[in-house]
Amino acid sequence: MDEPRLEIRLINSLDEVDVADWNAVANPPNEPYDPFLSWQFLQALEESGAALPETGWAPHHIIIEQAGRGLCGAMPLYLKSHSQGEFVFDHSWADAYERAGGHYYPKLLSAVPFTPVTGRRRLVRPGPDSASISEALLGAAVKIAADNNISSLHINFLAGEDALKLETAGLLVRTDQQFHWHNDGYESFDDFLAVLSSSKRKNLRKERQRAQEGLIFRHITGNEITEDHWDVFYQFYVDTGARKWGSPYLNRESFSLLGQRMADDILLIFAEEDGEPIAGALNMIGGDRLLGRYWGTVSPRPMLHFETCYYQAIDFAIERSLKTVEAGAQGGHKLARGYVPETTYSAHWIAHEGLANAVEEYLGRERQMVEREADFLRERTPFKKDG
Repeated sequence: MDEPRLEIRLINSLDEVDVADWNAVANPPNEPYDPFLSWQFLQALEESGAALPETGWAPHHIIIEQAGRGLCGAMPLYLKSHSQGEFVFDHSWADAYERAGGHYYPKLLSAVPFTPVTGRRRLVRPGPDSASISEALLGAAVKIAADNNISSLHINFLAGEDALKLETAGLLVRTDQQFHWHNDGYESFDDFLAVLSSSKRKNLRKERQRAQEGLIFRHITGNEITEDHWDVFYQFYVDTGARKWGSPYLNRESFSLLGQRMADDILLIFAEEDGEPIAGALNMIGGDRLLGRYWGTVSPRPMLHFETCYYQAIDFAIERSLKTVEAGAQGGHKLARGYVPETTYSAHWIAHEGLANAVEEYLGRERQMVEREADFLRERTPFKKDG
């Protein structure tokens, strides 16, 4: 008996897909829950205007439907008119291609907007035909780029095993690194400190003591989160965004929508002085990990960033028995706080053969540098050394 035919189509808004249907492929029961892939998160970015053509993020999501099964595969996809908000930096590729007379933009990007968090990009329901549906999603994305004279397709922050599959399929794989904290079954922060070298343990205790002086730290999640909390946090977010990347990616409505839809997936950490919040961090709670996203303060002081974003996150992860804390992109200063280097992956299809060859050569050299730096850093983690 012939398999039901796959119908592949593009949608320009997640409003065109049933919430439950999207979430069934985005977060199937055999995968750890990823809040960033949920309909609620991605559609909130569209509805609030953060990820729309006007901001350079034109949704062109691929969906695959099968007769009798409905939606069986999807791929979040955006037509990009710039490279901002991606955290995988290809500005030099764009500049080289433009100077040679080509047009790098628009390009296609499969990613979660403004979110440097590893996750699935080809979203498929589990089943005997899941591999063929994954292949169909990749084939559709490449065909869209080729048929429409689009310079390139980029798939950012994908898992290592998927990167290997895409490399086998002919895409160019790029590596980078982040710093993650791993929970080795700790029952308290002191348990974690006990595995550090004596000097590092003393340093972290001093940092926490200094940061916490005169402050109370609150963990706010679920129905405790109010619009007043978002008003305060948005001040922090805008201040940090203006200093770090010029124009904040999300707007005030984005946070309201996320709070209304995903409160149980959100952890706000506030530092309060005399009952008033002076700093805050926004984290998302995944199935087995805590995912740090944004932070800000109206009263800069020593060590406050480390306490609010790193140590308080560790406290929460230990309390909830979460396996990992991912504290965002870059940041070698995280190493001394017990966050260790982890490799991240992206995959790239480039239409122009000359540019593709040049990028491939560059990526080979870059990968060696990333590996050498990771080896160097792993030798310098704060943990006790055997022997």
